[in-house]
Amino acid sequence: MTETAASDFRAPQRHIRLDTILRLRWLAVLGQLAAIFIVAQGLEFNVEIVPCVSIIALSAALNLALQTVSNPLQRLKPTQAAGLLALNIVELAGLLFFTGGLQNPFSFLFLAPVLISATALPARFTFGLGVLAVACASVLFYFHLPLPWDSDDPLVLPPIYLVGVWLSIVLAIGVTSLYSFQVTEEARKLADALAATELVLTREQHLTQLDGLAAAAAHELGTPLATIFLISRELEKTVKDASFAADLKTLREQTQRCRDILSKITQLSSEGAPFDRMKLSELIEEVVAPHRDFGIEIKVRIAVAIVAEPVGSRNPAILYGVGNIVENAVDFANTTVEVNAWWNKDTIEILISDDGPGIPPDILNRIGEPYLSRRRTQDEGGGLGLGVFIARTLLERTGAKVSFTNRTFPEHGAVVQITWQRERFEAIETFEETIG
Repeated sequence: MTETAASDFRAPQRHIRLDTILRLRWLAVLGQLAAIFIVAQGLEFNVEIVPCVSIIALSAALNLALQTVSNPLQRLKPTQAAGLLALNIVELAGLLFFTGGLQNPFSFLFLAPVLISATALPARFTFGLGVLAVACASVLFYFHLPLPWDSDDPLVLPPIYLVGVWLSIVLAIGVTSLYSFQVTEEARKLADALAATELVLTREQHLTQLDGLAAAAAHELGTPLATIFLISRELEKTVKDASFAADLKTLREQTQRCRDILSKITQLSSEGAPFDRMKLSELIEEVVAPHRDFGIEIKVRIAVAIVAEPVGSRNPAILYGVGNIVENAVDFANTTVEVNAWWNKDTIEILISDDGPGIPPDILNRIGEPYLSRRRTQDEGGGLGLGVFIARTLLERTGAKVSFTNRTFPEHGAVVQITWQRERFEAIETFEETIG
């Protein structure tokens, strides 16, 4: 039960496509032109049309240049994407300068580039864009042309209201970008962790398929080897040349050796085929056996019940999931790990406990989340914090309920309870049904 390397499943850093940025910029160009047209022609307010249209035209020209020079489907580096988003902020600030500054209700569009960055770019770029947006809003608080309005009844907003608008922009940028970043980051971690789970399941499937492949190879090779053996033996009896007879004897002996090897492989495969039925006690012993030579005593107790012992499929997901939890218990135990099992006609339960320090209270309620590790440093054997997550995910996919607690004081140590409905455990499942 080894840890999965980060490089095996970690997706490459997510980059925004140029096409995505260009679509947003074209949408902004169309929206800005529509707003100017409605204010100037529909409301007949006095708008600084020439400078506003000039800024919009420069933005459109840049869009055309990017579409012409670059492939719209290419992935932008974080610095490139942040540069374009920063340009959006500056362009918006320029338009707001000519249309009333923070008095303009469209000043809240400063949020858009920062939110895009929070969902797709590293935190440092989001922070930089947020600072730029706040700086632009601060400048517009003092320097801007009048808001386009009816000249006979001009709109005059008190300074305290503008302070409130500035403060709301600052808070909205900070709160919404932080919230978006946290939600997106959690989604990324979960996606990567699930990718790791699928990778582990695939590896376990390949391992369990080896027995079946060995049996198939032994079966297919058995017939031609038997033929070679019989022919070489008959030729050995009829050939008079001593040297040729010795070669035939060697050929016969090596053929027999191959048959013996294939016979052993067939026996191993028949004892542990990928989906053979096995008793619960046999499953536990198979899981525990690899961890008995690490200086920790593992006590296995199987409760005696009136009901017959449950028999389930040799499912890779169960073997890996239970094995990973046993491995964790061995890692943290001081001297002893206990594996207790009991069942009745409805339920099957496995209880794995150790006498180690137990699960810290601050992570007890979060245990099983991806990238949550009880080992603080790599020097202490710390991994990615994915082992328990993968084990829990695999077991829950087989219908198990997994819970984590600590022993009751004065005893110490962690306790993991794994419970199945007996009907589900004993059902014959294929590997695809387990991962589906």
